[in-house]
Amino acid sequence: MRVIVAHNRYREAQPSGENTIVDQEIGQLEAAGVEVLPFLRSSDEIARFSGTDKALLPLSPIYAPRAQQELSRLITEHRPDVLHLHNPYPLLSPWVVRTAHKHRVPVVQTVHNYRQVCSSGLYFRDGRICQDCRGRALGVPAIVHRCYRGSRAQSALMATTLAVHRPTWRSVDRYIALTSGIANHLRDYGIPDDRIVVKPNAIPDPGPPPPLGDGFLFFGRLSPEKGVGLLLDAWRRHPDGALGPLRIAGDGELRPLAEEAAAQRADVEFLGPLDRAGVAAALRSAAVVLTVPTWHDVLPTVVIEALAAGRPVLGTALGGIPYLIGADEPAVAAGSALSTGEAGWLVPADPAALAAALPTARAAAASLAPHARARYQRTFHPDVVTGQLLDIYAKM
Repeated sequence: MRVIVAHNRYREAQPSGENTIVDQEIGQLEAAGVEVLPFLRSSDEIARFSGTDKALLPLSPIYAPRAQQELSRLITEHRPDVLHLHNPYPLLSPWVVRTAHKHRVPVVQTVHNYRQVCSSGLYFRDGRICQDCRGRALGVPAIVHRCYRGSRAQSALMATTLAVHRPTWRSVDRYIALTSGIANHLRDYGIPDDRIVVKPNAIPDPGPPPPLGDGFLFFGRLSPEKGVGLLLDAWRRHPDGALGPLRIAGDGELRPLAEEAAAQRADVEFLGPLDRAGVAAALRSAAVVLTVPTWHDVLPTVVIEALAAGRPVLGTALGGIPYLIGADEPAVAAGSALSTGEAGWLVPADPAALAAALPTARAAAASLAPHARARYQRTFHPDVVTGQLLDIYAKM
């Protein structure tokens, strides 16, 4: 089988889990015997553009003529079975779908965000969930609020791009929804069920889990939508030391908040940004991983990393988290905001609810730990996920 993998890489200065997932998926496909033809561009290329190319850049999300020419040559030379698209912006354009179809090549797209509808791709604005552009022919609210790169002009171009390419997106042959939440987003957009397949990302197997450590671990970007402020508000509702240690790892605009908490309380430790070995060590030291975004986070990879390490997850009931921990239909105790899934617990994005759930999660961590590892092996192991992807390609 021969597959073109098309992806516009995000800037290296902007850490991207999506870039990492695409790289890993290419490696997994090649290991399975697939001939992968990478059709990759990087937003870092923009800095080297000529003056003319930079002037034309705002139009590239709509059409990107050079990308279409290069893709046509690649298809003509190699005759692929499938084109698998990830992020098309800004240098590829959704027009690659039309180019592939012109050559009778079917298109699969993995949906990593909400950018069929939302100019920022996040459904999040001004510190709150925002879906003001749903159902609109043109995303005027995105323009008014400068949702794309903080620019009204660029937001107008992106909103126009989304309007122009509504027929393009509806012509994609098969959508890969990373979670059931993304599948619902696609249905709401008008994609029929028979063109949607739920297939999550995979991460490499770290091996048998070590014994549980103690306390809680939060690791990820320290930004408002990731919920570190929500977490610290909930944590302060318990006496110092009552829950064991809270370790916070990562970097971002709210780093001073984490540093201040570590300075004020003996049970909070700020680890700073960690490399892969550092993350593995932090997971070994913890009993429960906290993933508490205040937006509909599509597929926080930290949850899969926690499950692979045999650590249950306490998360907010938003975005892809219910699916990840096996709680699309969670069991809810009477009179409680806390619900339980196969590999963790869910709460509303509310500090009181999170504070009430912390002792429960700590007490029950050992009982859910084996289920966390089992869910990883059954749902997120590379062998399982690659098999699903090959099956999707074979049915095109």
